[in-house]
Amino acid sequence: MKLKSWQMALVVLSLLALVGVGLFSGRFMIYLAMRVMILAIFALGYNLLLGQTGLLSFGHGAFYAAGAYGLGFFGLHLSSHPLLGLLAAVVLAAVLALIIGFFCVRHTEIYFAMLTLAFGMMVFSLLWSAREVTGGDDGLVGIMRDPVSFFGLLEIPIGKDRQYYFLVLAVFVLSAWAVQRIRLSPLGLALSGIRENANRAEFAGLSVKNYRLAVFVISGAFAGLAGGLETLLESNARPFMAHWGHSAEPILVSLLGGLQTFAGPLAGSVIFIAMREMVQRFTENWMLWFGIVLLVIIMGFRGGVVGVFQRLIGQAGGGR
Repeated sequence: MKLKSWQMALVVLSLLALVGVGLFSGRFMIYLAMRVMILAIFALGYNLLLGQTGLLSFGHGAFYAAGAYGLGFFGLHLSSHPLLGLLAAVVLAAVLALIIGFFCVRHTEIYFAMLTLAFGMMVFSLLWSAREVTGGDDGLVGIMRDPVSFFGLLEIPIGKDRQYYFLVLAVFVLSAWAVQRIRLSPLGLALSGIRENANRAEFAGLSVKNYRLAVFVISGAFAGLAGGLETLLESNARPFMAHWGHSAEPILVSLLGGLQTFAGPLAGSVIFIAMREMVQRFTENWMLWFGIVLLVIIMGFRGGVVGVFQRLIGQAGGGR
């Protein structure tokens, strides 16, 4: 599917704005932009599961944490190369998603959601209690950002936040491109069919369980990639990355932006991070007010912000 002219212009302007943030903004804005992009990668992968396939998971924090700890262990004990560490994060998260998904995709609706929640909290408990291995509530610390080396011929430093920003930006752009390709591929179309009517998809010859397991693993891999990026950003991995409260973030982001849209998780990530920062600055009871504002937006914008925007564009185009 080709992008319309205004959509292409919006993509180009967004990329230019992101590059401009890295070149000209202050440290706090750069840090905030990286948090948005990392959350967007997490939410883009998650929305393949929820928005594209219709499966609600409360345990995706487990895969986020698997990526974080995977990169941490790899960096501390094997190699500090950032790209190899990110690869280890993706692989470990995907393997964990394959194991957990094998049991979860046999069920649907509330049973699927509760199973993912149970597995996610098991991972959280393991990370919290295995202090000798994981560091317990202290997590893994001292994870350094070594230069990105290409066979010793070229080294790109990422030690400073401004330098690391462009690695996050590159991974974010590649992730967004990959998710869009998946959405428009035969796999994505099959997942949409399963979301609309799983029984009819089964009668059409699709192995619904295998497709659900495949998207569960893909979604978990993106979560692990986001977890690895945050570990490099913060130089530590924490057990609360696996907590169910962290698993709720991509759900809220997808609802804010729009479940069944590609741009929904992107817009939702910006709104979520910006709104949380603003509310935290004005009140100590930020979680209460943050929740109220989220409820108002989610209930007031049926279909998410992007969904409302698309309907307005459609109405304007239809009125001509």
